[in-house]
Amino acid sequence: MSCPRHQWGRRRALTAAAGLASGAFLPLTAAARGIAAEGPDGAAANFTNPVVWQDFADIDVIRVGDTYYASASTMHYSPGAPVLRSYDLVNWEIAGHSVPSLDFGAKYDLNGGRGYVRGIWASSLAHRPSNGTFYWLGQIDFARTYIYTATAAEGPWSRLTTINTPYYDAGLLVDTDDTLYVAYGNTTISVAQLSPDGRTQVRTQQVFTTPSSVGTLEGSRFYKINGQYYIFLTRPANGQYILKSSSGPFGPYTMRQVLLDLRGPIPGGGVPHQGGLVRTQSGAWYYLAFVDAYPGGRVPALAPITWTSDGWPVVQLVNGAWGTSYPAPAVPTPPRQVTPMIGVDTFDGTTLKPKWEWNHNPDNTKWSVNNGLTLRTATVTNDLYWARNTLTHRIQGPTSTATVQLDHSAMRDGDRAGLALLRDSSAWIGLKRDGGVTRLVMVDGLTMDGSWNTTGTGVERASANAPGGRVWLRATADIRPGAPRPATFSYSTDGVTFTRLGPAFSMGNDWRFFMGYRFALFNHATQALGGAVRVTRFELSTP
Repeated sequence: MSCPRHQWGRRRALTAAAGLASGAFLPLTAAARGIAAEGPDGAAANFTNPVVWQDFADIDVIRVGDTYYASASTMHYSPGAPVLRSYDLVNWEIAGHSVPSLDFGAKYDLNGGRGYVRGIWASSLAHRPSNGTFYWLGQIDFARTYIYTATAAEGPWSRLTTINTPYYDAGLLVDTDDTLYVAYGNTTISVAQLSPDGRTQVRTQQVFTTPSSVGTLEGSRFYKINGQYYIFLTRPANGQYILKSSSGPFGPYTMRQVLLDLRGPIPGGGVPHQGGLVRTQSGAWYYLAFVDAYPGGRVPALAPITWTSDGWPVVQLVNGAWGTSYPAPAVPTPPRQVTPMIGVDTFDGTTLKPKWEWNHNPDNTKWSVNNGLTLRTATVTNDLYWARNTLTHRIQGPTSTATVQLDHSAMRDGDRAGLALLRDSSAWIGLKRDGGVTRLVMVDGLTMDGSWNTTGTGVERASANAPGGRVWLRATADIRPGAPRPATFSYSTDGVTFTRLGPAFSMGNDWRFFMGYRFALFNHATQALGGAVRVTRFELSTP
């Protein structure tokens, strides 16, 4: 898990602040690059970076048959470790989550403690052909490692085992003989071998020490390609290196630089790094990395890879930089279009769609979906950062708007409900009910310090009379990186004409919270439980 703009590892950052699916035999050719698909006019189709302008960091990417899957970090959000699915490496949808609940301690329930900037960090996603099983592996809180499995990437996922060795920033390899190996570590890189059933550690051994001239290496991805073992490593947050062994998974390894201080494809954003390599059906190779792009987070970018004659990967550049555009990967015609990451959700059915994640684990007795989302108050607090059942959605870049239709007729005195822009400095538009009167308000000044303790619970900046029963709330966010960016709030009584409420809110671009800003739906009590709101429509749109 890389720390933007700092040449030091995540472990020290936190202290200061408080496989390729199977190791198949794959031939290497210098010419193994994608042939662009043809567009309607016969010309080569191109894709544009970032391929997903939403917050998906520490990517592990694999291909199983004709389908690509990727996993990403989610920290304190639940469910964790989203599984993204694509048929062309360019268009992605969220298919599910590998970690159904953050059942790693009471702090992830906001019970006596809080798990902000903990939880799901850089982890690994793999597929084992011998038993048709997907594996997710990740360490939690530097304490132990958890492995979850599923027979379908969409789930259901269940915990296979807990291993007492914390495999920091791990990469899981399924070797050609079906043995499971894990590469992990920060600066000191180790390889562990797991038991055939994947439940226990058989051995672990240090295989590499990062030279002082390089500094920190972490974010392991583990591959076997053409009989060679590779550990793909990031130098946070501006470099990528790779280790290669011809003598087996335990080395010895030699190192080569893949990229350093490479200009990225997003103006104001960082250097693409920390992701994974994947091979298409036609033999072309690609690197799916992420770009630091705060205040929105870390977003995936794709580039083709070629290989030297002696087996080292080379990123294909455009004018000396990671390209903003490349020819599209040559892949079979997708079986269907993926589900767009923007659009309307009316909360149809009885379950949440996988694009939603809770701030910490929810109290499942206090919410429901039944052709609409009902949020009953789950916490008595004046601090949104302590409130359970806050439901979040990633922001679409570079600029997007979230509009919520909300029924507040069942709120009770002391309740607070609305639409927030949630991070370590937050703001919201919504409703306050006090003394039998409900008001529309815009609030900012919700803040945390570097140890993620609350330092501000909010300042009301503007208010208006609330319409009876139903209201539309809107937040528009500019998440172009490079500087703090403005967000604005507005409301409507008819869903057509919107009125601005309150001053612009400046979204900070500091990296230390790691996750980017999110839209968030919340309802919490300040006096007593019992109130509720109902969200009948959520729309995420771009200009």
